[in-house]
Amino acid sequence: MVVAAACRGGARKPAAARVAAADTVFPPDTVNLYGATGANALSSVAARARPLVYVPNSHDGTVTVIDPRSYRVIRTFATGTLPQHVVPSYDLTTLWVANNRGNTLTPIDPATGREGASVPVADPYNLYFTPDGRLAIVVAERRRRLDFRDAKTMALVQSVALGCKGVDHMEFTADGRFAVATCEFSGQLVKVDLETRSVIGYLTLDPGGLDSAGMPQDIRSSPDGRVFYVADMKANGVFLVDPEGFRRLGFIATGKGTHGIYPSRDGRLMYVTNRGWNTTAGGRHGPGSISVLDPRTRRVVATWPVPGGGSPDMGNVSADGKELWVSGRYDEEVYVFDTETGQLTHRIKVGREPHGLCVWPQPGRFSLGHTGNMR
Repeated sequence: MVVAAACRGGARKPAAARVAAADTVFPPDTVNLYGATGANALSSVAARARPLVYVPNSHDGTVTVIDPRSYRVIRTFATGTLPQHVVPSYDLTTLWVANNRGNTLTPIDPATGREGASVPVADPYNLYFTPDGRLAIVVAERRRRLDFRDAKTMALVQSVALGCKGVDHMEFTADGRFAVATCEFSGQLVKVDLETRSVIGYLTLDPGGLDSAGMPQDIRSSPDGRVFYVADMKANGVFLVDPEGFRRLGFIATGKGTHGIYPSRDGRLMYVTNRGWNTTAGGRHGPGSISVLDPRTRRVVATWPVPGGGSPDMGNVSADGKELWVSGRYDEEVYVFDTETGQLTHRIKVGREPHGLCVWPQPGRFSLGHTGNMR
């Protein structure tokens, strides 16, 4: 068993460096997609879960389970080949491990933290759910398609072929009518009509750049649903996109190898992970960091470095909003940041290439997929 290395003894940052938002109430006429995901606002289903952190180790074919109270590894269990993400089901009753090369989904019972028998599913790089909860959307990256499946049985309903390369992450419009997915290896976004399950069109993020083949990764909506933020690993920042008009609005520089985006519990801030590398190969002890972005001003209000270097990748905000947990993709570790001070408090040793880390339970009425896109 590997024990976490605590770092709380270090000097705390001065009050001026703190980024917690004091004003947590949105005006009554303002939409807040994250309004049901406030601190500790657990549904009755999620509240029955055992508090644990699940870390898929892609190159080991395992998942490491961490106790978030003691910051200690409890156990590590085998899954299928190349587990990429741990995904809460729409109804919050199951956590699915997406075994990309293993062509399976491994279910975990959140109440016990124990795994069950794997379900055959072709090429599950990532997993999402339609906003009405009826269908699961398996992101079949190698096969360049989205597979719509029954959310309960995972039986295939329809496959939608895509004309872009490396489909990865997905977000949904506020009205639930459309999905927008990132295509990592062609520098594009693809918009899909969820009612007809058909492609609406493609958007190249940086057609006039010196290197037009960007690498868009995670994608998340602003609280009001009007802007999608797209992390781009080559551009070292986030593109701002109008999801309705499907056009680029702007760009915000964050840090090297921009990868994941996680809203704070009140929806006032976004934590953006910068992996420290512009390629999928990566390396140890890179210039990884967390950028704290204010969606209202569209400015970076704080930057949290990883002391000694690291590779922050994917993760979640804790249920109480006080911690940000992210995998260290190329450093075989997990990072825990204090969201008030930005201090790195723990580094926990895990397996090879930890990826789509899931903190569970999380607040919200339902899950739209990934490591916890809660609503």
